[in-house]
Amino acid sequence: MPATVASLRLTFKNILFPTDFTEASTGALPYALAIAKAYGSKLYLTHAVAPQPPLSIPLEPIPLEMDPLWQQARDRLTRYLDSAPVRDVAREGVLEQGNLWSVLDDVICRHSIELIVLGSHGRHGLKKLVLGSNAEQVFRRAPCPVMTIGPAAMGEGHEHSAFRHIVFATDFSKGSLSALPYALSLAEENQAQLTLAHLIPLVPMQHQEEVRATAMKRLLELIPSDAEDWCRVECVVSFEFPAEGILSLAETRHADLIVMGVHAKAPRSSSHLPWAIAYEVVCHAKCPVLTVRG
Repeated sequence: MPATVASLRLTFKNILFPTDFTEASTGALPYALAIAKAYGSKLYLTHAVAPQPPLSIPLEPIPLEMDPLWQQARDRLTRYLDSAPVRDVAREGVLEQGNLWSVLDDVICRHSIELIVLGSHGRHGLKKLVLGSNAEQVFRRAPCPVMTIGPAAMGEGHEHSAFRHIVFATDFSKGSLSALPYALSLAEENQAQLTLAHLIPLVPMQHQEEVRATAMKRLLELIPSDAEDWCRVECVVSFEFPAEGILSLAETRHADLIVMGVHAKAPRSSSHLPWAIAYEVVCHAKCPVLTVRG
């Protein structure tokens, strides 16, 4: 791993915080505020008003100022911006009509967004199929890192952005390794414990030691030579399904942050960590999950 990786400094000058005014987004707000304060960032609180479905008899569209949904969203966003916690950071409200990703994509480009912080409802099963997952759509498509706070990570009373223990999960693919510089940089900035993990399912018992040794060697090669000067590093190779293994490791290590790379779409090879695994981790993790699209 090049020495320059360890010297990367994160700035996060502009942070996007999408909100739908539900409990999920409200629960993620303290994380966005803590990071904005720590990095001196400007926070863009953004709400997308869903477009009205087309009528069978075409009519002139209602002017936005007369649209009750628009007026309600504008009033709620104004209250958000004027609330006591939010007043402590540089902030701007963005209210646009359109589907969520189109609105966010426009904000990302216009304001040079470097980090997205959002909450997730963590829907599963039929409800997820019917309603979809906005969080999943965002971290699949966003060109910048996305910190997602799932339902299990809310209400933990975090008042700062310090990360004492970071878990970085990798399958050694190019996509997953795109998140490594962020894990290393955050570990250095916080003088944190950093756990590098490789999860391998369904390996026959007689081959596990050989596979473990090879994977451990590859993990050790990811660690910069000067890492011991600024953080404590351990490497873990475990034979279990990735989502369950990552969650278990994060819980036993009392992790404050999970970092992982995600693919823009599910890969054909089952040996990779597809975005579906990232969503499963987000849904159940008791800490934020930082994803970086490969």
